[in-house]
Amino acid sequence: YALYQNYPNPFNPTTKIRFDVASVKQASLLVTLKVYDVMGREVQTLVNETLQPGSYEVTFNIESATEHRRTFGSGVYFYKLTTDGFTDTKKMILIK
Repeated sequence: YALYQNYPNPFNPTTKIRFDVASVKQASLLVTLKVYDVMGREVQTLVNETLQPGSYEVTFNIESATEHRRTFGSGVYFYKLTTDGFTDTKKMILIK
């Protein structure tokens, strides 16, 4: 498994996040990729599905993150990849 640094970083309003799902005994794995603010509150779930081994890229758009009608300002955000026994977190910066 691998989680890569988002690009571009800093970003406004969109960024791309790449990750790899490794080959394992199972044909596919449940994978989640979530974005959190600096207080640890979930901003958006980008991936929550069963994926085949391979490389993936998702686009995160801060303007489409509409949790409880909050607006998201400049600052540090984190994205976290979780799957079968693997977790990794990286930092990204939003500049408005």
